Amino acid sequence: MNTENSHGHSITIVERKAFVTNGVKKIENFDEKEFLLDTVMGFLLVKGEGLELVKLDTNSGNVSIKGLINSISYLDDNSSSNTSFIGKLFR
Repeated sequence: MNTENSHGHSITIVERKAFVTNGVKKIENFDEKEFLLDTVMGFLLVKGEGLELVKLDTNSGNVSIKGLINSISYLDDNSSSNTSFIGKLFR
């Protein structure tokens, strides 16, 4: 049994003001404009304005963020631009 995927993964956005997700392994980086989440489905980048961490439950992998959500995207390892973006974060 792979415990890493046992939490599943889903995303809920309410009126672009609240973002809730589960299946988060850890928060790699965050500020008021971006959150980089390491999820069971890969890296997830949340962009917006005035972003704040509301809740982090490390046992269940739940994360809640408030602020204006402008975009969410998964960063694929196959994309050279995304790989270099992640590479820059870890240097």
